[in-house]
Amino acid sequence: MPHISQTLDQLTADIAAAAQSCGRPASAVTLLAVSKRQPVSAMRDAHAAGQRHFGENYVQEAIDKREHLADLNMVWHFIGPIQSNKTRDIANAFDWVHSVDRDKIAERLSAQRDPALPALNVCVQVNLSDEDSKSGVALADAAQLCALVARLPNLALRGLMAIPAALDSEAEQRACFAPLRQEFDRLRETLPTLDTLSIGMSGDYGAAIAEGSTMVRIGTALFGARPS
Repeated sequence: MPHISQTLDQLTADIAAAAQSCGRPASAVTLLAVSKRQPVSAMRDAHAAGQRHFGENYVQEAIDKREHLADLNMVWHFIGPIQSNKTRDIANAFDWVHSVDRDKIAERLSAQRDPALPALNVCVQVNLSDEDSKSGVALADAAQLCALVARLPNLALRGLMAIPAALDSEAEQRACFAPLRQEFDRLRETLPTLDTLSIGMSGDYGAAIAEGSTMVRIGTALFGARPS
């Protein structure tokens, strides 16, 4: 595996090229480094190479990492399934939460966020492939949950997120992402803070960018295989 700085440079260039090929500026897409189960040393290397946004799936792991990386300017994103008994920690340890999938979770995050902190940036997770193994609201229910998040204090509605089923071809990937992009465009007409479409991972970020992604979540392609 090349050094993280080289890999990050190549990924950044590839993301920029994908955006520009669709007539979008390179700055239209943010790279979110998925650092779950990666060592703090790898995160430090990525930060030294210019990476600022980091995504974590496990609450206690992220809290421990924040303590070890407190000297760095990093933006922390929670991207994993949310258990009700973890909402207080998530509400106060992160800058973003991408995986809000039901009213109760949104309400708890709002009530438990320290009001002295900036509003917690929230994406509503949509289950595009109707998979029982994945979290997320049905696409038809996304508007209702977005409207609730937009009304709650201490939260800032920012966008929609999805983790679709793995598909082989770019055409299939784009067809899966397209309904979410259409819903995103529709919701933006009435929800002005909605500016983030969090779709695309190591295997499908090109298709996601073609369908309007503004934030791609890259783990393996940046850090290599996760340590066991």
